[in-house]
Amino acid sequence: MTCWIPYREYAPDDDVMALNDVPPLALSEIMRDADLFVGVSSLGNDPNWHDGGQGGYYRDYWTGYSFGTLSESAKTRREVLQRLIPRLKIAGRCTFENRFLVVRGDLRTYRIHFGSGNIQMEPNDQYLCIVPKPDAGEDVFLPFEGDRTLSIILSKALMLADDKKIKDPTILSQIQLR
Repeated sequence: MTCWIPYREYAPDDDVMALNDVPPLALSEIMRDADLFVGVSSLGNDPNWHDGGQGGYYRDYWTGYSFGTLSESAKTRREVLQRLIPRLKIAGRCTFENRFLVVRGDLRTYRIHFGSGNIQMEPNDQYLCIVPKPDAGEDVFLPFEGDRTLSIILSKALMLADDKKIKDPTILSQIQLR
């Protein structure tokens, strides 16, 4: 198998190099970049697709992406959160459940997916749409640099753990039990 390596220092005589000859650190960085690109370019990241698009055609795709099996990046994110959450003031309100960070608020219990950052509420796994500001997390320094989803999950967890203080009418209208 060959891999295109854009760095001449790794393949000075040729643009193609056998995959097993690529230095592990360079391969790791290339694969991380590819994973981040694929992750952010997916329709699964678009909260407007929770209805499945025209005629609901993409509903299964969106649901699978939003709440399904974890990618390697999401598994790493879960590991980071398992080390980080116990050090935060919300630790007593959080548990880890397979693909989700479970946050117990006063109004509801929330399940935040490690892969997408999307939220389901108990009872009945109702979807909660919270759209982060475009610059959310840019000035937060986390142990896994460049992972915007990690900072989004943390900010959502902090907010939802104290859900009785939420003032945003759009969020309140979704979390209030009727």
